[in-house]
Amino acid sequence: MLLDAITGPEDLQGRSYDELDDLADQIRHAIIDSINVHGGHLGSNLGAVELTIALHRVFRSPHDAILWDTGHQAYAHKILTGRLDDFRTLRETGGLSGYPSRSESAHDWIENSHASTVLSYAHGLATAFQANDARREVVAVIGDGAMTGGMAFEGLNNLGHSENDVVIVLNDNGRSYAPTVSKLSESLVKIRNNPTYMRRQAKIEEIAERIPWVGEQIGRGLKMSKAAVREMWEPSAFFEDLGVRYMGPFDGHDIASVEEALQNAKEFEGPVVVHVLTQKGRGYAPAEQDDVKNMHDAKPGLADTPSMKEGSYTAAFSEALVKLGDQHPELVAITAAMPDSTGLLPFRERFPGRCIDVGIAEQHAVTAATGMAMGGLRPLIAVYATFLTRAFDQVNLDVGLHGQPVIFCLDRAGITGPDGASHHGILDLVLLTKVPGMTVFAPSSYQELQQMMEDAMGLTDGPVAIRWSRGKAAHVADHEVGTGLGARKLHNGDGSVALLGFGQMLPAVQAAAALLAEDGIDATVYDPRLVAPLDPAMIDDAAGHRVVVTVEDGLRVGGAGAGVRDALGERDADCRVRVLGVPTEYVPHGDPDSIHAGFGLDATGIAASVRELL
Repeated sequence: MLLDAITGPEDLQGRSYDELDDLADQIRHAIIDSINVHGGHLGSNLGAVELTIALHRVFRSPHDAILWDTGHQAYAHKILTGRLDDFRTLRETGGLSGYPSRSESAHDWIENSHASTVLSYAHGLATAFQANDARREVVAVIGDGAMTGGMAFEGLNNLGHSENDVVIVLNDNGRSYAPTVSKLSESLVKIRNNPTYMRRQAKIEEIAERIPWVGEQIGRGLKMSKAAVREMWEPSAFFEDLGVRYMGPFDGHDIASVEEALQNAKEFEGPVVVHVLTQKGRGYAPAEQDDVKNMHDAKPGLADTPSMKEGSYTAAFSEALVKLGDQHPELVAITAAMPDSTGLLPFRERFPGRCIDVGIAEQHAVTAATGMAMGGLRPLIAVYATFLTRAFDQVNLDVGLHGQPVIFCLDRAGITGPDGASHHGILDLVLLTKVPGMTVFAPSSYQELQQMMEDAMGLTDGPVAIRWSRGKAAHVADHEVGTGLGARKLHNGDGSVALLGFGQMLPAVQAAAALLAEDGIDATVYDPRLVAPLDPAMIDDAAGHRVVVTVEDGLRVGGAGAGVRDALGERDADCRVRVLGVPTEYVPHGDPDSIHAGFGLDATGIAASVRELL
C-alpha cells in the first residue's frame, strides 16, 4: 500500500496523479478507521485530503511553514508527516493530539484549535523571515467557518498593508464564502491566475499611462473596466481592496489543479488568496449527507456525536431554555457558530426569530448582547467555557462596566477530555469572579441547572454566568434542589472538617466524606451552588471547623476556593484551609476521571488531603 511508503512529505515527489488519487483514498480510510475507534473530527478532515497532498508537494515543510487554522483540518497533514503509526493512538491518553502539536513534530508550527488566528501567525512569521532574509515560504490554511471571526479580518488587513509574501489558502467547504461561478468567471479565473499574463498586463497599463494627454484617460478606463467586471463576476474585490491578490475558486479535490494554483501563487509578490472548494465529509456517505454538521465531531463507532446526550447538563439547559422562552418573550439566545452542540436547536426551532448565530465571533456576540440588553431584550449567550475567554475584555468592560443583565451559559466548563489544553474550560472561574457585579452559578445536578436558569432570569442588576461540565449530570429529588443565592448544607458534621464541592465536583466530595466516615471523621458537606457571591451563612458555618477543604474543576489559584479562603480570612477564622483544583499548567488530552485523579480531585485524593490537614 502506497500510504505505508510515505514516511514524510518528500516521499510524495515523483508520484503520478493516479497514485496520488489512490493515496488520498488510503488516507481517508486511515482517518475513518482511527475515528471509528477513538472518535474525532471527521468531516473537515475528510474534505482536506487532496489539498494537503498538494500543499506538501509544492512547499517544503518544515522549512516552509504550513499553518493550520482550526487545527481539526490537519489529520492528513499528521499522516503525511510521518505519524501514521501514532495516528492509531489519536486522542488517547498519552497518544497523538487531535490538533497540531509542536511537541509531536517540527511540521507543526502552531498548536491552533481556536479559530480565526492563523493569518495573524502568518503575518508575524513572514515579517520575521523577511527581517532575517530567510528564503522560506509561509502558507496559512483557513476555512471551516474561520473567516467569520473578526481576528481573521484583522490579520488579512495587516497582511495586505505589509505586502508580506504569504499564500493564504481559503478552504471553502460550505461554511465560508461560496461565490457564484459562471462560464465567464471561469475564463477570467484562468487569466488572473497566470502570473506571466498579469505581469505583461501591468506593463501594458504602465506604457498606456505614459502616452501624452490621453494616456491617463486610457489607464483610468482600463482600471474602471476591470473593476466593473470584477464586481460583477468575481469575489476578488473584497480581498484586493485590502491589498491581497485573489485566485480561484479551484476544485479542492483536483490535486493537479490545486498544485498549479499554489505554484502560481508562489510567483506573485505580496499576499495571495488561493480559494479552493472542498466537500466536508468527502468519501464517507453518512458525513456527506449530514446537512447540519457533516459529522464534524464523531464518537467511536462513527456515529455523529449528539449535540445533547440524554440526561446531560446540556440537555437540562436546552429543556429549561425552551420553557423560559415561552414565559419571557424578551429572551433571545445567541451562539457563536455552535447552535447544535450548545443545545440551542430546540429553542431555535420553537423561536426562530429569537436565536441569533453570529458566526465565530465571540467578542461581537458579547458586545452585541450588551446592546440588546440596553434596548430591553434579555440576551443569553450559549458558549463553551474555553471560547468565552476569547471575549473577556468585552465581558468585563462592555457587559460588566455597564451593569447589563446578560446571561452567560458556559458548557464544557472544567476538564473536558479528548481535545486537550485548548478546550479545557479551567479559566472561567478565575476571570468571571473578577468582574464587579457578576453572579456565578455552579450547578451540581440536572435539576439545579434548571433552577439556576430561572433564578438568573430574576437577576436584572448585572451579568450572570452559569457553568457546567461536559457529559451526564446527577439527577436529584425536588427537596435536593436549592433556590436563590443560598448554599445547600448536605450533611452537618462534628466540626472537624467542612468540605465544599463546587458544581460537578460535589459527587467526589460526597464520596470522600464517605471514605472519611470509615475512619471516624464526620465531615460537614456543602453544595455552595454559587461561586460569586458566596453564601455568607456557609462561610460563617465553615469558619467554625478546624479544617476547610474546597474542591473545584478549574484553576485553584484565583478561583472559587481562593474566594472562600479570602472570605474566611476576613472573618479571622481559626481554621486551616486547603484549596483543591487544577494546577496552573497546560493540561493535555485524556480521560477526565484520570486527569482529576492525577490532580487529587477524586474521592481518594480529597480524603487524603483532609487526613493530612487533620
